[in-house]
This record gives sequence, C-alpha cells and structure tokens, in this order.
Amino acid sequence: MSPDPRERALVRPHVVTGGRAHPTRNTFDLVTLVTAARNEIVGLSPEQQRVMRLCRGGALSVVEIAGHLALPISVTKVLLGDLLDSGHITTRTPRPQPDAPNLDILQEVLDGLRARL
Repeated sequence: MSPDPRERALVRPHVVTGGRAHPTRNTFDLVTLVTAARNEIVGLSPEQQRVMRLCRGGALSVVEIAGHLALPISVTKVLLGDLLDSGHITTRTPRPQPDAPNLDILQEVLDGLRARL
C-alpha cells in the first residue's frame, strides 16, 4: 500500500531542513531580495542547488523562491539562512516605501492654492 500523499508532504519539509524549524538568522522578510553570490553548487542539497539556479538570473524575493520550490516559506527561510551563512547568496531588503501623505494636509494645500488663483 502506497503512503498517502498528504503524509509525504508533512515529512518532506522536515527532511529538507534537517529537522530545523527556524533559520539560523531571522533576517528574511517575504520581500527580501536574494541574489546568487557564487556559482559553486557542489555539496549543496538538491533544494539549495535549485535556489542557486533560480537566483543566478537576478534577484528574487523570498516568496518567489518559495513558490518556485513549492515549499512553505518557513522551510525556504531555513534553506536561505544556510546559503547566506555559507556565502552562496546575498540578500537585500527593498527600500521602504514612504508613508502615504496626510490627506488633510494635501487638501489644505489644494484649498490654499485655489483661494490664491
């Protein structure tokens, strides 16, 4: 009798991360950009090799990498933490977007301009 596919899916992330549930660093946000820093993939796990191949073409976000690997974000973060520790990847946090302008202030400026014209 073959195992239930749902059971295999529950075991796989555990195996991929070597039993770890958290990355060695907590530096990854969903939009953190990841780029390959090395071309060397010898000695890496199959999933880590896939990450390296994906990131060779340019920066990808953590969520994009997880989608390509079809792995949960938590598992992807563990893989990325290991690759960052070994110097295989570099990360960059996107520039934060400025806060939305205060609509009351903008309305006052608009009203002031209209009054002068």
